[in-house]
Amino acid sequence: MDRSELVHFGWDAEWATKFDELGVDGVPGRISRVERGESDVRTEDGIVRAMSDSQRSQSSQAPVTGDWVVVSESEGGWVIDEILPRRTALVRRDPGEREEQQPLSANIDVVFLVHGFDRPFRAGKLERFLVLAWNAGATPVVVLTKADLSNGLDDQNDLVGIVEAVAPGVEVVVTSIETRVGLDRVHELLQPNRSGTLLGESGAGKSSLVNALLETEVQETQPVRSGDSKGRHTTITRDMLRITGGGVLIDTPGIRAVGLWDAEDALQRVFTDITETAHECRFNDCAHGAEPGCAVTAAVDASEIDPRRLDRYRAMAAELAETEERLIERERANKGGKKNRGGRRSGRRGR
Repeated sequence: MDRSELVHFGWDAEWATKFDELGVDGVPGRISRVERGESDVRTEDGIVRAMSDSQRSQSSQAPVTGDWVVVSESEGGWVIDEILPRRTALVRRDPGEREEQQPLSANIDVVFLVHGFDRPFRAGKLERFLVLAWNAGATPVVVLTKADLSNGLDDQNDLVGIVEAVAPGVEVVVTSIETRVGLDRVHELLQPNRSGTLLGESGAGKSSLVNALLETEVQETQPVRSGDSKGRHTTITRDMLRITGGGVLIDTPGIRAVGLWDAEDALQRVFTDITETAHECRFNDCAHGAEPGCAVTAAVDASEIDPRRLDRYRAMAAELAETEERLIERERANKGGKKNRGGRRSGRRGR
């Protein structure tokens, strides 16, 4: 079947093979929005509204924007029957207190980490975004927006240098909606027919960037507060939009909480300066605190590693370890509960 329309949204031979291997009825499509238990799904014949809750769907996982799915039509309307195995998934820990993961988007090639020149730079927030991006299996790119609001080229170069120090090896793109500088590079990173998503705080310029790339006012924007350059959530859903010239982009609501989930390898990648130095520590399980023979703290004393960066690394490592321990405890409790319930049932039968 000719699915040339789906190609614009990332459909390729690999997805076609995965679809055929399922051997199910229905048609393929890609989720462009999830909202109130329903999903907008882009199919070859256009967008359909499909039920996506677990009671109507045969899939064991909840669909997210960017998923490739199989949909079918019934008397009650369209239903998501299957979710194709994800190539990549952008996941954070659920902002609630539960030890659960929360997928933000799926099948993403590049994650644009957006920060505006009109606000203070926070290294810790960027580091957390980088961990999310690498953990997803996608390529992170830092996009610095609102260059026209900077104090000139020197100011721009200073911030680029700071970002490159925090994120060595990660591409940094300086952009401005007013002058259109940098927009061509963002276009290139989405071609041909690649998928990107935007991460950043409210007011960082994500929706304005989307509108500029689409060359139309699709996403609502609002001015930031003059006092601290903070913005309000104008994007309330994760919307997948087709970019002029090729590729799709998922705009997301501003993220405040960036909890990490099962991201130990990604954490090591973001903090390679620390993890590589740690190989020289006397003890393999060195926590880089007061242990004797710690090469990392020696590097801090020699001004080779920023002590604040080490503090952030240790905090994130502790966060991941704590989450893992809670998951293990919950699993033990669940197993114990099943045994107790089984025992009570046996007792009732005995009476």
